[in-house]
Amino acid sequence: MTARLISGLACAGLLLIFAFPLTKGIINTGNGVGMAFSAILLCIILFWNRFRDLIGRCWEKPLGKLLVSVLGLLAAAIAVLAIVISVFMVKAANDRPRNEDTTLVILGCQVKNGAPSLMLRRRLEAAYEYLNEHENVSVVVSGGKGEDEVISEAQCMRDWLVDNGISSDRIYMEDKSVNTEENLRFSQKIIDDNKLPVTITIVTDGFHQLRADMLAEKHGIEAYNISADTRFYLLPTYWVREWFGIIYYKLF
Repeated sequence: MTARLISGLACAGLLLIFAFPLTKGIINTGNGVGMAFSAILLCIILFWNRFRDLIGRCWEKPLGKLLVSVLGLLAAAIAVLAIVISVFMVKAANDRPRNEDTTLVILGCQVKNGAPSLMLRRRLEAAYEYLNEHENVSVVVSGGKGEDEVISEAQCMRDWLVDNGISSDRIYMEDKSVNTEENLRFSQKIIDDNKLPVTITIVTDGFHQLRADMLAEKHGIEAYNISADTRFYLLPTYWVREWFGIIYYKLF
């Protein structure tokens, strides 16, 4: 009984964690799947005896046994896939540059009322720390202007870095991109045109680094990573969403 109670509370907590981003207006595949998964687990725990009896009755019939076996194998395969992808995501998030012969590329994120959103500010803080310690490194701030943004993400990032003491001579703006692939492709052209170091260091959230690396590799770009910290209450949602983003990229 104690184990079921603890498991139930854990699932209820997980459900709340995935639901919390809804209060911030964040709705995506990550929290949708996370909430559904947590709710299913919670129902199984709350109605464990009925669930066990149902599985037992299904197992007594050939078709039911086949269905239970297929669903079990599918669940196991999904779990293994999620673990494998997560291991590679963690590895990419910690693949920092080996030396100063690199150009930072900060990937854009939402701008709110002309100021960086929480997630974008975290990326800027991570980039600032590195730029402040490595004064010979230049940076490309990459991100266009969305319909709900008063200035481009690149302009917002440039202004923030300059306001915090980074020389404008070290900052190059790429303000036309609308997605990660364009961030990297358009930034690469700026790097080539200005004869900056062609090896780049991508600055984005840790959960996003693996897919950014895949896109960089697609365009023949050697990349390292500096990862921004993501707020703990947002990380599960974006981490799960990234699983689907990586799978989609690999398949299509």
